[in-house]
Amino acid sequence: QPLTADDSDLPTEYSLSDNYPNPFNPATTIAFAVPETAPVSITIYDLLGREVSTLLQEVKNAGRYRVTFDASGLASGIYFYRIQAGRFTDTKKMMLIR
Repeated sequence: QPLTADDSDLPTEYSLSDNYPNPFNPATTIAFAVPETAPVSITIYDLLGREVSTLLQEVKNAGRYRVTFDASGLASGIYFYRIQAGRFTDTKKMMLIR
C-alpha cells in the first residue's frame, strides 16, 4: 500500500513556541508552526532592539519546525526572538545566562 501523508497533524494556525531550555547557555531550541507554505524569518534582537542574528529566512511548507540558536559569543542577558511568517508576527523573550 502506498504511504499517504497524515494531514491531520498539520498545524491549522501559525504559532511560535517558548524556547527550551530557558534560561539557556549557550544554545536553545525554538519551535514554530506554519499552516501553509509561506516565507518565514526568525530574527534575534538584544534588549535595545538591535538585531544580533537571523536564524532563518526561507520559504517553509506547512508543518512544524525547530531551529537551534547558539548564543556563543553573546553576553548574558535578555534577548527577544521574532517570527514573521506570511502576515503572522510574534515575539518572545529568552534569557542567556553565562
